[in-house]
Amino acid sequence: TWNIGVVLLFAVMATAFMGYVLPWGQMSFWGATVITNLLSAIPYIGTTLVEWIWGGFSVDKATLTRFFAFHFILPFIIAALVIVHLLFLHETGSNNPTGLNSDADKIPFHPYYTIKDILGIFIMIMFLMTLVLFFPDLLGDPDNYTPANPLNTPPHIKPEWYFLFAYAILRSIPNKLGGVLALVLSILILALLPLLHTS
Repeated sequence: TWNIGVVLLFAVMATAFMGYVLPWGQMSFWGATVITNLLSAIPYIGTTLVEWIWGGFSVDKATLTRFFAFHFILPFIIAALVIVHLLFLHETGSNNPTGLNSDADKIPFHPYYTIKDILGIFIMIMFLMTLVLFFPDLLGDPDNYTPANPLNTPPHIKPEWYFLFAYAILRSIPNKLGGVLALVLSILILALLPLLHTS
């Protein structure tokens, strides 16, 4: 169950990154260039892998088409992984870190949690619709409204807030391969957490 959650995290991060590239503005273009170039740090196959992802020798329209296809397909994969995750969770049960018997506190899922979840989803959708319809430019980077230009690098390339941890890791390690390894290990360490459980 836990490891499928880690795979889900990777899939959501990939979907977010590929969606960030789709507007094809300055920040999108250079973000795609920087992140895909990180794969060139992989010994022996890195450069070939980067050119394969790009569909050429630089980030271009072929890259955009591939990212669009992956951005479209990945939500279906995420939905399938969520179903598998829930099936495993139903099979094994969720964790009980306190170790106390909680059978006495159980209540039926329907109607109590169903109503609570529907209310939460409704509030979230209303907030999202308000943000998208009335304040569409609130969270966007102004540089991303400039069309992509490979000859003009923005002075400060910084990722969106949900990738700031990766940016900090990459900036803190001067070696390219070391930074990529630290970034991958910072996420893969989540897969090791169940092994640290002592009971």
